[in-house]
Amino acid sequence: MQKRERNKFSLWMLAWPIFIELFLQFLLGAADTLQVSKISDDAVAVVGFSTQLFSALMTLFMTVASGAGILIAQRIGSQRQEDARTIAIMSVKISAIIGLVISVPLYLFPGQIASAFQLPDELMSLAKTYISIVGGGMVLVAVMAALSNAIRNTGNTKGPMYTAIGMNIIHVGMNYAFIFGKFGFPEWGLRGVAISTDISRLLAVVVLLMMFLGAFERQITLRDFKLYDNKLFKEILKIGWPLGINMSCWVFSQLLIYTYIAKLGAIELSARTYMNTLESFCFMLGYSLALALQIQIAHLYGAGKVQEAYKNSYRALWIGLAIVTVNALVLYLIGGKLLKIFTDNPEIIAMGVSLLGMNLLLQPGKMLNMGIGNALNAVGDTRFVMWTSITSMTLIATILSYIFGITLGWGLVGIYACMILDEYIRGLWVLRRWRQKQFIKKEEQKRSSGPHSSSGSKGATLEI
Repeated sequence: MQKRERNKFSLWMLAWPIFIELFLQFLLGAADTLQVSKISDDAVAVVGFSTQLFSALMTLFMTVASGAGILIAQRIGSQRQEDARTIAIMSVKISAIIGLVISVPLYLFPGQIASAFQLPDELMSLAKTYISIVGGGMVLVAVMAALSNAIRNTGNTKGPMYTAIGMNIIHVGMNYAFIFGKFGFPEWGLRGVAISTDISRLLAVVVLLMMFLGAFERQITLRDFKLYDNKLFKEILKIGWPLGINMSCWVFSQLLIYTYIAKLGAIELSARTYMNTLESFCFMLGYSLALALQIQIAHLYGAGKVQEAYKNSYRALWIGLAIVTVNALVLYLIGGKLLKIFTDNPEIIAMGVSLLGMNLLLQPGKMLNMGIGNALNAVGDTRFVMWTSITSMTLIATILSYIFGITLGWGLVGIYACMILDEYIRGLWVLRRWRQKQFIKKEEQKRSSGPHSSSGSKGATLEI
């Protein structure tokens, strides 16, 4: 039984389904971009802008889902299945409520929201349609994220992967039908893409919910969604709110960067959207390793195996660095040809090609952040990661990006240079923290105080 549990939480067994899931999400994004590009480059710009807006708002419910995910893995590692089950139920319920609160204003006021972020006037009509429909379905994203997170942190990374496969197939198929009016469907263009997005997400929620009900040792029933444990909820918030702020810093910095790029013009906005799609290819496998590492380390930490958790982080980091570097090099060599698949606008292609070399520097810095940052999160050291994000992203990713990109007139190149600097500063910062072994020292201190204290330390979070 222990051997099966150990294999279930091995890095490879956790990582490969996450990679397949992320790869399918990448294909979904690429297919979306490719299919939307057949409508117009303006439609691509709207989808790119809206994606950043939605990602920023997602941090509000991901605070609960992410914090709960880490605690679920820790509790399973310390053999506290009932606590893990209760935490999972609360995370789904609370995420759904937050998602609903987000959905209402997006559905009712899409134009006002787009105007607030200085979207160019020529994109406004498309933006109102897309933000209203996809934004109105953000409650589905909230529930889907909470369900996937809970299922994944039980060690079952295959379930969300299979769900992603089905969702991708349905979404791409409906995109084709709605954009071009095939199979008797109306030719709705970008409106059709938005409707396709909501339908595929709704189906994914239904499948994940069925999976979630049987994810723990004791079956979850619909009546169990009344469960609420104030002590456990406080633990979720304690570990989750710094995660939420960390995610918010990154997403809002990206949203501000998109606002800067919108000032440069629709061509620059389209180029950045295409580059986002290509860059996803680079860090996909590295990110899957980082997510798997977080689950593994949280499980080991909950079981009290802190030295093993510390060593495993470096193995995953070196593998991830090698992978993203090779992927970035491949993209550098063939990226120009790939851009021509998405658009025939020579200005957009030239702008994208100029950024491919900079991407070689960007991706290793991202991997360092993803790997070691997630390792710190897994042992509860979420506040330190939060403070590094607040400091670096505020000063470099947002303020310096504006100075170099807009004020000094360096454009996208200046913005990318600041993004690279931000990644490396944060990466070296969290690496230094990890090497200090604060969580190991704390665990050893608790063990030395006696068996009673040691047993109570399992799954604890690290105070800063």
